[in-house]
Amino acid sequence: MPLPKLHNLLALLAVCSALSSGGVLAAQPAKANQQSVTGVKPAYGQHITEADLAHWNIDIRTKDGAGLPPGSGTIEQGKNVYESKCASCHGEKAAGGAMFGTMVGGIGSFTTNTRVLTPGSMYPYAPALFDYVRRAMPLLQPQSLSNEEVYGVTGYILHLNGLLPADAVVDAKLLSELKMPNRNGFIIDDRPDVKATRCMKNCAALR
Repeated sequence: MPLPKLHNLLALLAVCSALSSGGVLAAQPAKANQQSVTGVKPAYGQHITEADLAHWNIDIRTKDGAGLPPGSGTIEQGKNVYESKCASCHGEKAAGGAMFGTMVGGIGSFTTNTRVLTPGSMYPYAPALFDYVRRAMPLLQPQSLSNEEVYGVTGYILHLNGLLPADAVVDAKLLSELKMPNRNGFIIDDRPDVKATRCMKNCAALR
């Protein structure tokens, strides 16, 4: 019977060695909070409190403004913030700039074949504009604006769209009550799957 080739024999020995080592390691009892190979005790996290989540919990129910924060801003204050922190991308008076198109005009265009998408022409509820500005703007420093600055900028954009007077003081009440031109321009999603109820335990069997 021929002898096995040398490289096959070496491979077989390596597998046996690995299995043997694994068996020895598996037989050793694990120690709680065992230190890593670097000698540093691993961290397993900590409990999260409501205060810890506050910075992320900024949802706004745009239909009625639930969740809008306290504070207010004027159109003039919003204009100043816009010119210093927004105009470089959106252009003078929000008419379109280096990175984005116009945010003004287009009201009524959604019933035509030449839609112009702006906050004034598209958004069904004014709090949606506040929510977007607070979450995403300015582009390179999102969530850096104060609530008062966001109220001001939101009011300024709405004013440029002809939806607020120049002397308006913008706050949660005003945004919640403002009727946007395209409020009735959407349809209800009545597909069966949107009516599903979330269940976390003791759930009924799926049919």
